[in-house]
Amino acid sequence: MSITNWQITTTTIYCDAVDDEATILVYGDGKIKCIGYSKYGSPDQNIAKILKNKSKKLNRIIECNGPQCHRVTDYRDKLFSEESKNSL
Repeated sequence: MSITNWQITTTTIYCDAVDDEATILVYGDGKIKCIGYSKYGSPDQNIAKILKNKSKKLNRIIECNGPQCHRVTDYRDKLFSEESKNSL
């Protein structure tokens, strides 16, 4: 990954892993951060209870896949792919 002309960009996506929206930050040097991970990665008791209830309601396990999940890396890769196409 190369350095870009921008410093940071963000987007908010629906994250099906936690059945909620999550904001993704992508830095120009390729580093990534998911704000949802701050909330759902190591959930406190209240958030854990919400996740448990959502899991029962949706009949599937609801849990954060971590800061390097495919939703975050796919968005970063898409940005850098578009950046490289635009610089040609």
